[in-house]
Amino acid sequence: MDIITSHTNADFDAFASMVAASKLYPGARIIFPGSQEKKVRDFIAAFQPVEIHRLKDVDFSEIGRLIVVDTRSSERIGPFGALAGKRGGPAVHVYDHHPKTPQDIHGVLEVIEDVGATATIFVEQLKAKKIPITPMEATILCLGIYEETGSLLFPSTTERDILAVATLVKRGASLKIVSAFMRTELSKEEFDLLNELLRTATDIDMDGLRIKIVKASREDYVGDAAHLAHRIMDMEDIDGLVLLLGMQGKIVLVGRSRAPEFDVSEVMKDFGGGGHPSAASAIAREVPLEVAEERVKGLLESSLKHGKVAGDVMTSPVITVSWDATVKTAEAMMTRYGVNVLPVVRKGAYRGIISREIVEKAIFHGFGRSGVGDFSTTDAQTVGNNTPVREVERLMIEHNQRFAPVLKDGALIGAITRTDILRVLYEDMLKRRRLLSPTGEKPSVGRNLAVWLREKLPPSVAQLLKVAGEVADALGFKAYLVGGSVRDLLRGEENLDIDIVIEGDGILFAREFGGKLAAKVRVHERFGTAQIIMEGLKLDVATARTEYYTSPAALPTVETSSVKRDLYRRDFTINTLAVALNPREFGLLIDFFGGQRDLREKTIRVLHNLSFIEDPTRAFRAVRFSERFGFKLSRHTENLIKSALRMNLFAMLSGSRLYEELLLAFSETEPVKTIRRLSEYGLLKVIHPNLTFDEKMESILQSIHDTLSWFALLFLGEKPDKGALYLMALLSVLTDADRETSFIRLAATTKIREKISKGVAKAGQLVKTLPLGDPARIYKAMQALDLETLLFAMAVADDEDKKKEISRYLIELRKVKPALTGADLKDLGIAPGPLYSAILDSLLEERLRGNLKSKEDEISFVRKRFGPVPKK
Repeated sequence: MDIITSHTNADFDAFASMVAASKLYPGARIIFPGSQEKKVRDFIAAFQPVEIHRLKDVDFSEIGRLIVVDTRSSERIGPFGALAGKRGGPAVHVYDHHPKTPQDIHGVLEVIEDVGATATIFVEQLKAKKIPITPMEATILCLGIYEETGSLLFPSTTERDILAVATLVKRGASLKIVSAFMRTELSKEEFDLLNELLRTATDIDMDGLRIKIVKASREDYVGDAAHLAHRIMDMEDIDGLVLLLGMQGKIVLVGRSRAPEFDVSEVMKDFGGGGHPSAASAIAREVPLEVAEERVKGLLESSLKHGKVAGDVMTSPVITVSWDATVKTAEAMMTRYGVNVLPVVRKGAYRGIISREIVEKAIFHGFGRSGVGDFSTTDAQTVGNNTPVREVERLMIEHNQRFAPVLKDGALIGAITRTDILRVLYEDMLKRRRLLSPTGEKPSVGRNLAVWLREKLPPSVAQLLKVAGEVADALGFKAYLVGGSVRDLLRGEENLDIDIVIEGDGILFAREFGGKLAAKVRVHERFGTAQIIMEGLKLDVATARTEYYTSPAALPTVETSSVKRDLYRRDFTINTLAVALNPREFGLLIDFFGGQRDLREKTIRVLHNLSFIEDPTRAFRAVRFSERFGFKLSRHTENLIKSALRMNLFAMLSGSRLYEELLLAFSETEPVKTIRRLSEYGLLKVIHPNLTFDEKMESILQSIHDTLSWFALLFLGEKPDKGALYLMALLSVLTDADRETSFIRLAATTKIREKISKGVAKAGQLVKTLPLGDPARIYKAMQALDLETLLFAMAVADDEDKKKEISRYLIELRKVKPALTGADLKDLGIAPGPLYSAILDSLLEERLRGNLKSKEDEISFVRKRFGPVPKK
C-alpha cells in the first residue's frame, strides 16, 4: 500500500503537493497526519476534489511505500514519523523545497529543489512526464504556489514558480477560485484576536533588529494563525515576529522574518516544527503559554546570525604616513592616493591620524616642513577587528569622526570610513525591506551571484572559482573574481577571461592554487601577478593594487592595496564589479562604484574627473565599449573627453597604446560606427590632424565591412587581418606624407608600415588595370598580392566587373594548378632545364582559360606545343 502524507497543520502547498503526488503514484492514498489550516478545510468541504482517507483506517504494517511531501521532518508527519528511517520499514520518497537540516528524513528517492513552493516541483514533474491534469487539479496546485509565495511577491519566489503558474493557467486553473481563497478578510473573532495579540506584544531589540513576540489564547479552535502573522508584519515596522496562539491544549507557533540575520526556522525547530528562514511554524503540546514565550525569548539569541564586524567592512591594507614625515609629504601622499585621512605610524605602531583639513591649514600657516606627529590627532577613536559595525557606527557619529582605524594588538590592520558605514546601512535596509528595482532586478548592493556562477559558467570553471575561494581562505586571504567576466555575467554573455584579485599575497596564492590543480604557474614578481595555465583555460591572478600617475598619460606606479582601491584604479564603473570567492561570502556581488546601475542604464561612466588626464587611452576605450555593448557615454564623461582634447593631453599618449586600442576597436565593434563616433568626439585628429570622417571615408569603411562579410561566407578557412584592412581604409584617405606621419604617431612597426603602404599602392594599381577579361592575365596580375591587399582592392573598386574578377581569383583561379609536375615531364622524356618553367607556365595558362581539363589533355598539349616527345 502506498501512502501520501505531509506535515501537520497542512497548508495549501502541502495539500496541492499531495494531490499532485497522487497523479505520480496512481492508487496511493492521501492521508493527513493531523490538522489542516482552516482555508484548506473550507476548500475541501466546498469542492471535495479528491478522496482523502482517514488516518485511523490505516494498517501501518501494510504500508509498502511512504511518499512525504512539503516537509522532511519526521516530527511534523505525526505517527508516520516512526516509520521514516525504520529498518525494514516502507520505502520513503521525499519531495520538498525547504532548507536542509541535520534531522531530515532520508528516502530512496529525494526530490529537493530550491523553489518557492513544493507544488512547483510537482508541476514540473507532471509536465515532464506528460501527465494530464484537470482544471480543478490545476487550481489546487495554483493555490499552493500562490499561498507559499505570497501571490508571487515573497523574496523566495523564483522564475520557476512563475512559469509553473503560467502552465497551470494554461491547463485551466481558475484564478477566481484562487483569489477567493487568498483573500484574508478578518472576521469579528479574528479582529478581536488580532487586537489582543497586539496588546500583549513584547518588542525585543537584538543587534539592531526589532523582533516582536505576540501571544493570545482561546478556548475554542481558531483557524489559520498564519494570515494573522502576515497582517502584523504588514502593519508593524519590524524585522521579525513570533506568534503564539494557545487553544485546545496546544500552542500554535508561527514565525516570520524579513531580516536575513533572523532565522525563524531555528526557533521553530526547537518545538519540533520547521520551515524557511523567513517563514516557519510549529505546534507545542502540554506547555503553558508563558513558558513557551520565555522559551522563545531564550531561543532568539541562537537563531540570530550576528551582523558584520569591523573586519568584514574595513579597507586593508591602509596607506600610512610616518610620524616624522613632513606635513608637505603628507599632503603629497593624500594627493597621490586620493585620500583625505592618513593614519600616522611610528616604528610600525599606530600613533594617530591626520586629515587633509589639518594638513592644508598647517601649510597655510607655514608649517609644511614640520613633522606630521606635531599635528596628528592622537586620541581618535579606534576599533578592534571584531567590533560590531553598529558599535563602529555609534562611535563615529558620537565623536564626529570620518575615519576609524582598526587595530589588532596595537597594530593597524585596516580602516573604516563613513562611506563604508553608509554602505552597510544601505545593505541592511535593502535586505530587510527586500526592495526590488523598477526593472524587477534584485538590489545591486548585497546581491549574491552564486547561482549565476553555477548556471551560467561551464561547470569546470564554476568549480575552479569555488576552489580558489577555499585556497584563499586557508591562506587567510580574500579572493575576488573581477573585471570583464563579472560584467558580462550580469549582461548575460559568457566571458572566460578569468581575473582573480587577492587581498594578500597574490603570488603565494597562485602557487598554492596551481599546485592544487597540478597546473603550470607563470609568476611576475615585479608586478605581483601570476598566470595559472591549464588545458583550454588561463587564470590571471593579481595582488590587490592601487596606482598613481607621476604625470599625465604616464604609465602608472603600482603599490599593494585593498580590493576597493584596486577596483578604483579601473577605467569605467561597469568594469569595477567583483564577486567574493571565499566560502563564507561566495558569490556576493561587490559594487562600490555603481557599476550595476550603469549596466542597467547602459551607460559608460568614468570613476573620477582625472581619469582621462591619467590615461587618455580611456577616451578611445570609452567609445569602443559604448559601440561594443550598445551603451551611451554619460554626459560628464563626454565633457571630460572634450576637456582632455582642449588640454592637448593626447599629445603625451604613446603611439603603441593608441595603436593597440584602434586594433581592439576594429576587432570588437562595427568599425564604421566606431570611427564615426571617434570623429564626433574629435579623437580622429589625435591620429592625424587631416583625418576626417566624411562620405569618402565612410564609403571605404563600409565597403571593407561588406567585403569581409562576403569573404567570411565563403568558408575558405582563411582569416584576413581585420586590423590591417581597416587601418588601410582609415589611412588611405591621407596623402603619402600624411600617412607616414600617422605611422610615426601610431609607433607602427616597419612590417605594418610596409604592409599598409604597399597594400594601398598595389591595390590602387590593380584596380586601374582591371578588368582584364582573360583568366590567365587576371591570375598573373593578382598572384603576388597578399589577401588583405586583394580584399582592399575589391572594397575600393568602383566597377562591378573589377570586383567580379577579384572575386573570381579568390574563389576559383588561385586554386588552379597543372596536373603535370616536373617529375611527369621527366617521365615524358624532356630533359630538365629552363624549358620546364615555360611548359608549366603554359599549362597553367591553358588550365586557367579552360582549354585543358585532364592530365591526358596536358600531355597532348605538351607533345603538340613542344614537339614530339619520345615515349618511355
